[in-house]
Amino acid sequence: MFHRCAAAEHPHEVLRTAPVLPVRPTRRPVSPGRDTAAVQKESVLRSSSHRRTSHTPSPTTSHSARRKAAAVALVGVSALIAAAVQSGAATAAPQQAPSAAGKVIPGAESVKLTPAQRAELIRQADAAKTRTAKDLGLGAKEKLVVRDVLKDGDGTVHTRYERTYDGLPVLGGDLVVDSTKADATESVVKATRAAIKPATTTAALPAAKARTQALKAAAAENAKSPDVNRAPRKVIWAADGKPTLAYETVVGGFQHDGTPQELHVVTDAATGAKLFEWEAIETGTGNTVYSGTVDLTTTQSGSTYNLTDGARGGHKTYNLNRGTSGTGTLFSGPDDVWGNGSASNLESAGADAHYGAQLTWDYYKNVHGRSGIKGDGVGAYSRVHYGNNYVNAFWSDSCFCMTYGDGSGNANPLTAIDVAAHEMTHGLTSNTAGLNYTGESGGLNEATSDIFGSTVEFYANNSSDVGDYLIGEEIDINGDGTPLRYMDKPSKDGASKDSWYSGLGSIDVHYSSGPANHFFYLLSEGSGTKTINGVTYNSATSDGLPVTGIGRDKAEKIWFRALTTKFTSTTNYAAARTGTLAATGELYGTTSAEYKAVQDAWAAIAVGARSDGGGGGGGTSFENAADVSIPDNGAAVTSSVTVSGRTGNAPSNLAVAVDIVHTYIGDLQVQLVAPDGTAYTLKAYGTGGSTDNLNTTYTVNASSEVANGVWQLRVQDNAAQDTGYINSWKLTFP
Repeated sequence: MFHRCAAAEHPHEVLRTAPVLPVRPTRRPVSPGRDTAAVQKESVLRSSSHRRTSHTPSPTTSHSARRKAAAVALVGVSALIAAAVQSGAATAAPQQAPSAAGKVIPGAESVKLTPAQRAELIRQADAAKTRTAKDLGLGAKEKLVVRDVLKDGDGTVHTRYERTYDGLPVLGGDLVVDSTKADATESVVKATRAAIKPATTTAALPAAKARTQALKAAAAENAKSPDVNRAPRKVIWAADGKPTLAYETVVGGFQHDGTPQELHVVTDAATGAKLFEWEAIETGTGNTVYSGTVDLTTTQSGSTYNLTDGARGGHKTYNLNRGTSGTGTLFSGPDDVWGNGSASNLESAGADAHYGAQLTWDYYKNVHGRSGIKGDGVGAYSRVHYGNNYVNAFWSDSCFCMTYGDGSGNANPLTAIDVAAHEMTHGLTSNTAGLNYTGESGGLNEATSDIFGSTVEFYANNSSDVGDYLIGEEIDINGDGTPLRYMDKPSKDGASKDSWYSGLGSIDVHYSSGPANHFFYLLSEGSGTKTINGVTYNSATSDGLPVTGIGRDKAEKIWFRALTTKFTSTTNYAAARTGTLAATGELYGTTSAEYKAVQDAWAAIAVGARSDGGGGGGGTSFENAADVSIPDNGAAVTSSVTVSGRTGNAPSNLAVAVDIVHTYIGDLQVQLVAPDGTAYTLKAYGTGGSTDNLNTTYTVNASSEVANGVWQLRVQDNAAQDTGYINSWKLTFP
């Protein structure tokens, strides 16, 4: 979803603006846009014809949550490879890199499956699921449900399963099984390692109590007209800790910003405690507003044309005409010309959405071999002109559709290429990895939509909307011509994070997506300053070391393979590194330049070690995680770490990771104090904007300082009304 305001549970949106802080006295201005959760922006017939369209340019918390490792259980030879992947070393007999630079190892890539071929593979997997469950050592009460399947050129089949226990769905029990051409299980990736053995399947809590709790959760997010649209059902909750009997309740209505709501609340069936909640609506071009004059595939029925794409699974584009429910009216007319390029013409946004869906379908089919979001050749549909002044777009699984608002003043429909691709990609993620839309997995979910939103834009090669690493640059959601997000330096939007840190999973998914977006940019293009399609980027790394890019074509293949064959519902950043390395090893070999580049790009956002064992998380670190209160408008406080065992001076790229919880970081001055008392200012008073919490890694040239000794983080609050504490900080010597 494109997010803009907030709600704890939301549709997959594509966009989100910087948060809006509560209004304060006149001592300083407040930036618009903050809420308690998040706002997002994300959504069979006869002969086809191509319709030309013309174009007129549009106007312009608390303590950090710790990482939870996703389980990766591997069998046989794959266990050796997995060990190499997780350690960053090729200790198993590595596949040799292909001789031609960048070529995928023959047979390693997934092949294009027709809907019929995919259906047959699913039928075969379904027929063998009992035997598969036995081979995996699942309990007698556990059964597998086939969800998706991919096949590689060498015959390897990747089958994604859901699980049930005693007839109850197991949430967080999903897994991916890789089997060889000889039908032998080669490896398994599980969302949870825990054995599915709940104490009971008999609920002590009445379902009505779960219903009440779910409605309270919706009310806490300022939902409008919340009502239970799916009664509590018994499930086994296995995504976090010990598998537990629970109720899952789905609350409908609308989120606080008018986005439809599908809030899932999981309640312990014994104690009534809320275990989890997530929003299933994920928020995020004809004669177009943004993409100029383009060809559209439409359908003619008699003397009437309509926006139905018979060449792409029957995708349809509808006009909601400011409504917020139903399908709306299928765009149709007496000619095959749609819109005039002006946002005031209702057909123009319809053309944009139809074009975006067309491009995204072609991208996934031609680049990755996937026919439609589900891989079954069936198209989703699009709805435009949702609501009034609705500054968002979203994907919903329940309608299998993308929905687009018209922006502030109904002047900037959210139907640009990257937005449309972002929303459709939420559907892809839902039907493959199923990444939970909260915590670190939620950030990876959002990043996946940004990543492929960007790659589809490059694929389109449209001179009116050139490919770039900016998200939402055409729709002017901020009102000042700036994009919604920046992949080369995510923090430029004022809220997203450039690198991983321990509290990343506790922030909004549109901001925790930043490190993964940054990883993808670095892997594609590398660090430093460069200009691409007229846009200048300057991407730095958390460890101060350079990254050499491998090109976007390779990076997108790696991320897609990891998403579809390695990621599960609970994948976090650490597991995403493992998954992308495994995917890279399969595509390019574990001794390849591509494999090393993936290691280095992750280390550059503070996840794992560099390919040479240095930098990132692979250096020597010294950390103090004790809380230190910061007096409001008071004296400076310090937190110390003692460095020992080093020789000589500190490096020129000393990494200082700072995690400060505070209600207004503009008040803070933050300094690193060397053992001899020299102070290095990391953040000056009055900088940082109007956001709360400081979670970032600074690089300091401390080469004139002796390494061993007591180093301090010194923090002072220089203005009244806001409070906080040092949560933790860490020095890393590469």
